[in-house]
Amino acid sequence: MEYLVLKNSDLRVSRFCMGGCPMGGYGWGAVREDELTAAVHSALENGVTFFDTADTYGLGQSERTLGKALGSHRHEVVIGDKFGVRVEGGRTFYDNSIQWMESALDNSLKRLGTDYIDLYQIHYRDGKTDILTVLDGLNRMKEKGKIRYFGLSNIHREDWEELGRCAGSFVSFQDEYSLACRKNEADIVDLAEKLNATPLTWGSLGQGILTGKYTKDNVNFGSDDRRSREVYVNFHGEKLIRNLEIVEVLKQIASDRGKSVPAVAIRFILDYLKDSVVLAGVKRPAQLLDNLSAMNWHLSEEELLRLKEVSA
Repeated sequence: MEYLVLKNSDLRVSRFCMGGCPMGGYGWGAVREDELTAAVHSALENGVTFFDTADTYGLGQSERTLGKALGSHRHEVVIGDKFGVRVEGGRTFYDNSIQWMESALDNSLKRLGTDYIDLYQIHYRDGKTDILTVLDGLNRMKEKGKIRYFGLSNIHREDWEELGRCAGSFVSFQDEYSLACRKNEADIVDLAEKLNATPLTWGSLGQGILTGKYTKDNVNFGSDDRRSREVYVNFHGEKLIRNLEIVEVLKQIASDRGKSVPAVAIRFILDYLKDSVVLAGVKRPAQLLDNLSAMNWHLSEEELLRLKEVSA
């Protein structure tokens, strides 16, 4: 395993973070709790010390599953959680208010079965609550011992002017990044410097298209899988065809290196964004082990160039 310390903190984490969205049991096809639990245990056995979830994943189910699976190992790991997305009265909306933060945090602590969260993150900005107001609320929760540090998620260039007022306050920020989605690349690099924060990449396997198990003929997901919707562009139309060209190069490199296809896709991120952490959700132990084979080796300059060219 590879480790780093999140900027502005003493949180030493594995550079692979197990993502908790599939633990919500919703929108990713068939998911079994026993397999999710086994994946968490396998992660612990293989040096993973970083787990990420959110109160909105399965409306709390992800937190319950993760807390139960970690059990007595909770104090050995770093838990990242998020607030800011509300589902109420049949609608979903963003809320960064202090009142919602305090309520959401207490409920997350109960579901996780813990009395503190290591990294509490703003899931989405709500467009109305001033960032300094949010930061003040987070600091009060830190003083109470309920959270240790805080981070950001889904932050883009239009947010930079606001965030510039609190550089150094957040230890990390999340954004979508993979060989299938490099549109945020320059922003991630610039924001890491501007905020002096560690980038965490979600969608690191392009919602699964970069695992190598899909072709243009087997992407017919059921209605219980969000990837059936065209908004998940990696599996539809011309974007699917382009992604499969990337996968062919990944397969060639994986064969040459004796690695799994997802391992090569993850290694690209780790090598290209040198002080980053890769987030990836998994459903079962075999997927986790495929991902973890990305650790402790490097792509050559020629391999990096091939991947950058095919994904440009």
